[in-house]
Amino acid sequence: MTDVIDSSYNSYLTAFTETPANDAAPEWLEPVREDARRAFSRIGFPTRRDEDWRYFSVSPIVETPFKRAAGGPGTLDRAAIAPYSLEGGVGTQLVFVNGAYDASLSTVGELPKGVTLTTLSQAIAETPELVKPHLAQTAKFDNHAFVALNTAALADGVFLNIERNVVIEAPIHLLFVSQAGSEATVSHPRNLFVAAENSQATIVESYVGVGDNVYFTNAVTEVVLGANAVIDHYKVQRESKTAFHVATMELTLSRTSNFTSHAVTLGGSATRNDINAFLGAEGIVCTLNGVYYGNDRQVIDNHTSIDHAFPHCDSHEIYKGILDGKSRGVFNGKIFVREDAQKTDAKQTNQTLLLSDDAQINTKPQLEIFADDVKCTHGATVGQLSDEALFYLRTRGIPVAEARNLLTYAFASDIVSRIKVEALRAQIDRLLLAQNDLEGVA
Repeated sequence: MTDVIDSSYNSYLTAFTETPANDAAPEWLEPVREDARRAFSRIGFPTRRDEDWRYFSVSPIVETPFKRAAGGPGTLDRAAIAPYSLEGGVGTQLVFVNGAYDASLSTVGELPKGVTLTTLSQAIAETPELVKPHLAQTAKFDNHAFVALNTAALADGVFLNIERNVVIEAPIHLLFVSQAGSEATVSHPRNLFVAAENSQATIVESYVGVGDNVYFTNAVTEVVLGANAVIDHYKVQRESKTAFHVATMELTLSRTSNFTSHAVTLGGSATRNDINAFLGAEGIVCTLNGVYYGNDRQVIDNHTSIDHAFPHCDSHEIYKGILDGKSRGVFNGKIFVREDAQKTDAKQTNQTLLLSDDAQINTKPQLEIFADDVKCTHGATVGQLSDEALFYLRTRGIPVAEARNLLTYAFASDIVSRIKVEALRAQIDRLLLAQNDLEGVA
């Protein structure tokens, strides 16, 4: 296989980022898109010669003739999205089909005064003073091909702005559904969340697929937290088994803010998740947790980076992976502690459970520390199910297959149990139980 990408980026860029027919973006946005197009033309797609993409080949994406997906109202009905819905468990659920907002499938609950929750396209048109200072400011595209592609194609997604001292009690669910037709399609969801000082919210991003045709989701989410703001964020990826999913989340955190992320990856043929956090003031707490479950020939690549730039900040990170069949996993977690970031407390753990001889994990925890008064730890473990634990369960009369499934479920549930949104936790629990043939056990 070759990772050599030809130089015809312009034609590829056109197919990937074709502007929707109903696009009515203001003049100030077009230069942003154009800069992104130039950046992509300059840097091109990454290859395995790039250290950050060493274990994730983009060749299947590059070689597939994707076209911009068409979607919007009437494409799907509520029955089609019911398995992925969190209705009843959240206050507001916004649904996007192939990247386009579908109001008929969405449920908008009551939100407190001081909250702007709308589509990004509407926010760009109606409240540019809220969007312009932040859009494409946290997610830089100069050196990231897929962020550049997303920005060049920037059309729609979700905009959430929370004013100072405002608390949103009920979780917000953002459901992105892809439905590919006879042609391979691509969508570029773009989200921007801005939480001002002392604000608080819980956000769930779900990416799912309907049908088995090939499609590609290239998502970018920018998060900006003001002083003392608190955001609990959940991302659930349940794309179809033939889908490609590349997602980037960029975080900028201010003084004493608190951000928690839980990333659950279950679907997709090839998945790449990037989370980059900049701790740009004192007293910040940043938590990144994740669990992924690969089977068949799935590839799941998680890259995280936490940049400690100021003193007295804490970061906590636990990623757990379960790999079966011929699946491959990657975990690359970097903690960067700058010279002024004294009193940093950073902990990172990556644990992987291999269920077959053909499954594979490449894990690379990284610490770069330039301060001397810090507490930083990292660790990675790779193993198989414990023979001792299996024997214990067998002595209780549990068949070997069920014993293996119980132990696998227990390994993953350590992360799932940390999910605070009850409806989501129950949904993920059911998926894991079904995946391990344990329905009715828990």
